Amino acid sequence: MRGCSFTAPPRDWRRLPPQPRSPRQAALPPAPPGAGWAPGPRGSRLCPRPRRESGGAARAALWRPHGLCSAGDLWQHQFQSLDSKSLHTPLTALQQEQIQQLSHKRLQRMPVQYVLGEWDFQDLTLKMRPPVFIPRPETEDLVSLVVEEEFQKCENSALCFPVPVPHPVILEIGCGSGAIALSLLRKLPQSRVIAMDKEEAAVDLTRENAHRLQLQERIHIIHQDVSHSCAKQLLLWGPIDVIVSNPPYVFHEDMASLDAEILRYEDLDALDGGDDGMRVIKTILALAPSLLKVSGSVFLEVDPRHPDMVEHWLQAQPDLLLTLRAVHEDFCGKPRFLHIQKQSSWQLCET
Repeated sequence: MRGCSFTAPPRDWRRLPPQPRSPRQAALPPAPPGAGWAPGPRGSRLCPRPRRESGGAARAALWRPHGLCSAGDLWQHQFQSLDSKSLHTPLTALQQEQIQQLSHKRLQRMPVQYVLGEWDFQDLTLKMRPPVFIPRPETEDLVSLVVEEEFQKCENSALCFPVPVPHPVILEIGCGSGAIALSLLRKLPQSRVIAMDKEEAAVDLTRENAHRLQLQERIHIIHQDVSHSCAKQLLLWGPIDVIVSNPPYVFHEDMASLDAEILRYEDLDALDGGDDGMRVIKTILALAPSLLKVSGSVFLEVDPRHPDMVEHWLQAQPDLLLTLRAVHEDFCGKPRFLHIQKQSSWQLCET
């Protein structure tokens, strides 16, 4: 489709059957009970995550409650490139030392993503290091929602040819490792992304991952706190089509109950959303109208208690011209993702 080229999901993309395992994956021993569990949003233990059988299945199998894994799991990841004959060869002294080092880190409650130094998100393998926030599995659905929305826009614009479809400009607030921004760049080849984070470690890691994936030409990375940002800084490519964020949304009173892996190693500012979990959410929404095109969208990952709170807050802020368009559930059936849209003043009056 002219002016609208990107990797579009199939119509029934949410119901695709599990993909067959590769010979190397099939040769791995069965995972012990509980291997299908994944840390829930922000590390809580919520529900079983269906096993992902596509790329990176060996690493995906390491998702356990709070990132737990056995020494055998670490061995599988560290030496998964060995052929079957090598699996029966005694470990060298160097290999034994590597396993001991990995196991020692894990015994110190270091999250397995930091132990391994990399992790899979969507179809990407990203570098990971503390204290940069570790992307959770459900956040992959946030990326899919943005891609689906762009696919729908592209379909609708087909009725208006020969008017070309502009290249979507996406802003990610709180980029962390770059998981969301880089996944969108990979799935939407015409897009450009502005990625911002207040932490220098996160900005550096996003930049490193962008270069590793050869996506650095279409991403502009900003070391900036959103609460101190102005529209002019973020409009270098013109008005924004989509703002996406997995902001800090844990209620402050819940922070103390987080797992030791999180409290010891991850950046707690990437988790703590203030008394109502909405401190950064409100900042993003207050800034959005000055950045978005009319009909532009904001996609947020939030706490299940937030959809009603956000809707009421927007209703009390009519000058923002933002409306809650949809609430989407995560794989546990929890209301987790918000789609908020900017409207013109006359559209708002009609609604």
